[in-house]
Amino acid sequence: MTGHTTARQRLTAELLDALRTDGGVRVVTGEPGCGRSTFLDHAARLFRAGPVRHVRADRAHELDDALRTATASGPLLLCVDDADLWDAPSRAALARAAARIRETGVRTTLLLTVAGHRPPPPEVSDLPVLRLGPLTPAEAAPLIRERADSEVAPAVREELITEAEGNPALLLALVRRLSPARLSGRRALPRPLVDGEVLADVVGDRLPDDPGGLLLTTAAAARTTGEEDADADLVLRACRAATDAPLPDLLTRGEGRLRFRSALMARAVYALAAPEHRRAAHLALAEAAREAEDILPLLHRSWAVPDPALAASLASAATDPASTTPPALRRTALVRAAELTPDGAERARRHLAAAEQTLLAGGVADALRLLDQARGPSAPTPVRGGAELLRGAVLLADGPVEDARESFLLAADLLPPPAAARATLGAADAAWSAGDPASCLSALAPARTPPTLPLAQACVRVPQEPAAPDDHRGGVAQVGATAPRPESVTPVGDVSRDHRDGMRAVLLARFDLAAAPLRRVVENGLHGTDPDRLLRSAAAALMLGDVTSARRAGARALAAARTHSSAALEPRALEYLAYAELRAGRHQLARTHAEEGLRTAERTGQRNTAAHHHAVLALAASIEGEADLVTEHAEAALRTARRHGLAQAATLAHWAAARADLGAGRPREAAQRLGPLVRPGPRRGHFAVWMLAVPCFVEAAASAGRPQLAAGVVEDFTLWAACGADPQAPSQLLRCRALLAAPDTADELYLRALDQHDDTAGDFERARTELLYGKWLRRRRRLREARTRLEEARLGFERCGAPLWAQQAAAELRAGGAAPTTAPAASSGAGDLARLTPQQLRIARYVAEGATNREVALSLSVSTRTVDYHLRNVFATLGLRSRVELVRLVEQEEKTGARL
Repeated sequence: MTGHTTARQRLTAELLDALRTDGGVRVVTGEPGCGRSTFLDHAARLFRAGPVRHVRADRAHELDDALRTATASGPLLLCVDDADLWDAPSRAALARAAARIRETGVRTTLLLTVAGHRPPPPEVSDLPVLRLGPLTPAEAAPLIRERADSEVAPAVREELITEAEGNPALLLALVRRLSPARLSGRRALPRPLVDGEVLADVVGDRLPDDPGGLLLTTAAAARTTGEEDADADLVLRACRAATDAPLPDLLTRGEGRLRFRSALMARAVYALAAPEHRRAAHLALAEAAREAEDILPLLHRSWAVPDPALAASLASAATDPASTTPPALRRTALVRAAELTPDGAERARRHLAAAEQTLLAGGVADALRLLDQARGPSAPTPVRGGAELLRGAVLLADGPVEDARESFLLAADLLPPPAAARATLGAADAAWSAGDPASCLSALAPARTPPTLPLAQACVRVPQEPAAPDDHRGGVAQVGATAPRPESVTPVGDVSRDHRDGMRAVLLARFDLAAAPLRRVVENGLHGTDPDRLLRSAAAALMLGDVTSARRAGARALAAARTHSSAALEPRALEYLAYAELRAGRHQLARTHAEEGLRTAERTGQRNTAAHHHAVLALAASIEGEADLVTEHAEAALRTARRHGLAQAATLAHWAAARADLGAGRPREAAQRLGPLVRPGPRRGHFAVWMLAVPCFVEAAASAGRPQLAAGVVEDFTLWAACGADPQAPSQLLRCRALLAAPDTADELYLRALDQHDDTAGDFERARTELLYGKWLRRRRRLREARTRLEEARLGFERCGAPLWAQQAAAELRAGGAAPTTAPAASSGAGDLARLTPQQLRIARYVAEGATNREVALSLSVSTRTVDYHLRNVFATLGLRSRVELVRLVEQEEKTGARL
């Protein structure tokens, strides 16, 4: 069964479930090829409550009989396909039947489909609508596998999915078009991949006449900018049409913009037009926009009259640093300039510049294709070096990081010194992501020579550069965030040199030498608006343990990326924000940033960045006690981490799973998971992350009755706590020592740990210390003191949204003979919703607002299966039977001021 079929069946099942309590009628719509008829077939197969009847236009009179039958005998599903093609009297009968179902509540479900590329008939325009959206890449890939007669290369599959834009019929038409040699990648794909012949196969005879050229001109204007709509005034001037002229059915107008109701139809209108008509439309748009001082007039003229003389003007306008033109439009101009450029070397330069703008706009796969054209034999050496530098940056965000490192190193050999320094820093970033400290140090060393001292096999004490006789330090590598990505291809400056020197000093455990250059990186970034420098500032701040500056730099980088329309930088800025919030103990804020970051990373094709966001979400869920979410996000992070060699993301995911075990009262399982990550040996986790997991391992080992396993790692953790890079580490160290200490010293260590917590933010870590201290006191029959500590722990866990951990504290209180004090949120009259977990609350609110399970899953970056699971638990916990009852409960508690 294909992913497409499975996804549609899940959506159909959700809809049928909702319709039982939501009026019983839905209009299913979508663009041509989206699968409306298939959706009805799924509904017919899944409907188990009673008979199913498919009603045609010539039998509309049977609707009344069907409703009477349903009233007398039981539930009925009525399916009506292409209702917009019915004649007016038949549509009127259909509207009467829908009104009767909605008003009288007869036990009938009515599903009817209408085309989404034109306005719905007036008889059904007021009915509830379900629009079938595009397939996700995960849904499209199985569809290709099932329909292709031969092996499909991964790169070809990804391009097919991108070009089809989620349309199932277009995707299948592309698969049918390609030979086995092209599907397997042995032969080049045809260009353009989606041409008029393929689009004609999908849209059929749905294209209307276009006597005034308004459809073609709108399609040409939108195609040029890469946007979904076009400037209405510009299009109407180009067509010499009145501003109040009636629009064709395929178009809609709003806020001064014209857009097609269907993106597929816009592509078909342009591709199927005669070449001379397309050129005329572009020439008219160029004339209408001639007063604009930007790229648009030049672009339209280049398609109207493909003159090579326009190439230089296009390239100059697209690379003007003072221009506010977004990256996507700059990319289009540079690609067009390259197409018009006869000189091979200059064409390669323009392809390289286009690839850079494409990457900024979030087009990873497209950027790689353009880089392949910039790396040809006719390209000058600096251009090939620049292409390798940018290729490394692309692969660092979405590809095997070992390959990224090799691209960076090749770039360093091809580029002059300033840019070569940036390339070596990129190679170090890639080695950092791979968890390879030797390669990282090699890239950071002067002249890229290998370090003179071998790295310790266990990566605990890292070799040091020669130091003064009175300054022999040991140390550990760190940081709890990903390494920064290389900046765009611009001249290298002091920021890159300072970051290189700071990273090297950290890896060599010379924190005395790391502070000054890293502090300069932080300050230089925070005093500017360049998003790349701000990201380096955030990374340097995390190395220094300056979480406040890391959050500031991350927030400013996010704002700068949005201001500059740099879509590729948004998920990275959100990644640094999420890690900074985690390090500061604000896991709910980290979760918010990571959910948004995951959506933007997936939208821009940055799977490696998405893996880090999955890891953050797994860590946040491990605090909130959402075991299924921990599993889902950890597995998602590990899938990419294993394929692309992301040791850092993998370590974070394993840590999240272990912490979930610990929160659920399974210390033995947690210790088994964490042992290989934190103890010396070949399976030790990423050198920058594993220290963060040590407190969990010590707690798990001690609770499992095997404290001897943790003694060695506590000594290593002492070095980590002393370097000042983690504000939580000093208090965690004292807690670890208390867990392993003799009874006569543990008491004082717990109290000192709590004193240390007073100097740092974050309720969760303090509550964990209170819980462990309370357990220790209870087992020594100091019950009054134990109750105080355990109650503080329970309240702390509740404040930070960690219900499973709060239950541990409550269980300890009961074991000590005391009932936990009732929290205000759970007191009588405070609302039934207080009984839900944080994730259940979020899902309940979305559902109460009318969202489908699929829409909730997209909003929370989880699977629909997870939403289904939580929603069933919501209904069971609250004693509800339908979504309608949930809506009423949420509305009632909002009115009474209950906190959701």
